[in-house]
Amino acid sequence: MKAVVATGYGSPEVLQLRKVNKPQPNKNEVLIKIHATSVTASDILIRGLNAPLIYKLIVQLAFGFGKPRNPILGMVVSGTIAGKGKNVTKFNPGDEVFAYCSMSPMKHRFGSYAEYICLPQDWNLALKPTNISFEEAAAIPYGGLLAAHLMKKTNITKGDKVLIYGASGSIGTMALQMAKDAGAIVTSVCSRKNFELVKSLGSDEVIDYTASNAESQLETYQYVIDAVGNSKSSVLKAKSKQAINKGGKYLSIDQGTPTTPKTAFLMLKKLVEQGKLKPVIDRVYPLEEMVAAHRYVEGGHKRGNVVVLTA
Repeated sequence: MKAVVATGYGSPEVLQLRKVNKPQPNKNEVLIKIHATSVTASDILIRGLNAPLIYKLIVQLAFGFGKPRNPILGMVVSGTIAGKGKNVTKFNPGDEVFAYCSMSPMKHRFGSYAEYICLPQDWNLALKPTNISFEEAAAIPYGGLLAAHLMKKTNITKGDKVLIYGASGSIGTMALQMAKDAGAIVTSVCSRKNFELVKSLGSDEVIDYTASNAESQLETYQYVIDAVGNSKSSVLKAKSKQAINKGGKYLSIDQGTPTTPKTAFLMLKKLVEQGKLKPVIDRVYPLEEMVAAHRYVEGGHKRGNVVVLTA
C-alpha cells in the first residue's frame, strides 16, 4: 500500500511517499480502508520537534528517539471497514467509519497517513454520521476532542459570556459551536478575514486580534478559552486573562494533559448527527502532497482543518 513515512524528525521534507506492507488485523481489530485523514498541530509538533528541550525529550520518550518509532504518522481516520479479526462483533466489512487513534496519552497508534490501518474495535471508532462526507468526518476528531476536553472544565449556563481566543482554528471552531449549544453568548477572537466564518458558526461578537484597539473591545467573561495555547501570544491574549468575572475561569489547551475518552468521541458523533456541530475544512490535499499540507499547517493560519485524501 502507499503511505507517507517520516524518515526522521525535522522539516516537512522528512515525509516521503513509499510502498509499505498492508497491515493485517489481529483477532480484536478491524482493517480500515482510509479515505481521508487530517494534518493536525500535534502532527506538526511531533514531526518537527520544534519545541523547548524538555518537550523534545518528552516527545521522543513517547514516540521514539532519533525518528518516530512508527514512521507513518497521523491519528485521524475516516474510511470503510475492509476486513476484521475473528473476535470483532461491532463492525462489518463495508461499514463507513471514522476514528481517532488515541484513547489516552499512553494508549495511541499512528498510521493514518496511509491507505490502510488496523484499529481495535473498542477504541475511538464509530460508524460515520450519515449526514457528512468522509472528508468532513476527518475534520471532526482532533479539534472536537480537544474542544470537549476544554468544555468539560466549564459549567456554561444560558447567557454566560464566553471569549474564545483562536476561534477559527480546528479546536476553536468546535469550542465555539459547543459553547453556543450550551447557551453561551460567544465572542470570537481571530483575524478579520475569518469573521464571516465564525459568525456563520454562531459567534455573537468578534474581535480582530491584530486591531490597534483590540484590547479596548474586551468585556468581562465567565470563561476565557484559549484554543491555541502557548504557540501564539499577543497583548490582547495577555489582557484577556484578566477579563474574567468573579468566579470565572481562564482555560488553555496547554493546561494539563488532554484526555480523549470514548464518551467524548461518541458525543461528537451525536452532535454532528443532530446538526449542532459542523466540521470546518480549509484545504484538501492528496496523499502525494503531504509535504505541502504540512507546510501549510505549520504556517499557523489555517481555518478549521486541513484534510488529506488517501484514496
